[in-house]
Amino acid sequence: AGQIALMHKELVEERRWIGEQRYLHALNYCMLLPGPEAQQLAIYIGWLLHRTIGGLVAGILFVAPGALVMLTLSILYALYGDAPLVEALFFGVKAAVLAIVIEAMIRIGRRALKNRVMVSIALAAFIAIYALNLPFPLIILLAGVTGWIGNRVAPALFSGAAHGKDAVPDIKGAVDLMFERGELAHTRPTRWHAPRIIAIWLPIWLGPVMLIWAFTGSTSVWTEIGGFFSVMAVVTFGGAYAVLAYVAQAAVESFGWLAPGEMVDGLGLAET
Repeated sequence: AGQIALMHKELVEERRWIGEQRYLHALNYCMLLPGPEAQQLAIYIGWLLHRTIGGLVAGILFVAPGALVMLTLSILYALYGDAPLVEALFFGVKAAVLAIVIEAMIRIGRRALKNRVMVSIALAAFIAIYALNLPFPLIILLAGVTGWIGNRVAPALFSGAAHGKDAVPDIKGAVDLMFERGELAHTRPTRWHAPRIIAIWLPIWLGPVMLIWAFTGSTSVWTEIGGFFSVMAVVTFGGAYAVLAYVAQAAVESFGWLAPGEMVDGLGLAET
């Protein structure tokens, strides 16, 4: 949520790279896709402005700094995590992280859960994963089916559109002006564009996982990590906080990679 707000401030309000309505439309679309919506939004805007190179630069630079910092902190934690000073630091971080997660959940919930029906679906999902221990992908599938049926039966209860005084005023940006001048020909859909993209990027994504499986076997921890996070990449709808329970369930209970306290420590590292 913080990244989305910062991107809006920088790209819409200050730099005027993209208009308000197009930004919100793109954000809504990215929220429907699996994976981190903030990164997808950055890739989309970079692609609009500078085609494939722009999308690659935006996506890589969105992830790389945080990934390097996280790797460094993880190495330090693995080496010195048992030191009294480090344990004391993480004891305080855990409490702060829990507060951050709860606050983010409340903030996101207030925006997304607009009526009692949506609140009921959210509560049912919580009970399903916490009390019934149902798999996260199944919960997402059931929630999606519920939303699809609900939109047909009672569309007003499943609509998030703003009207009247709540409607967002349009602010045109550079991308909108480029569209009006017909300068974004690369955004026009073609018959072979999607198959070509899939043919290029699917092997790049799954190739390393298959190589790890071939060299280390199906039961190695490396194969398990690659397989799990590959699956997670296509079922993580709703952003990072929505998938925390799924990751914790798998890493702690299913695979035993981490202890519960270590999972919270890892979240603390990520939040810092």
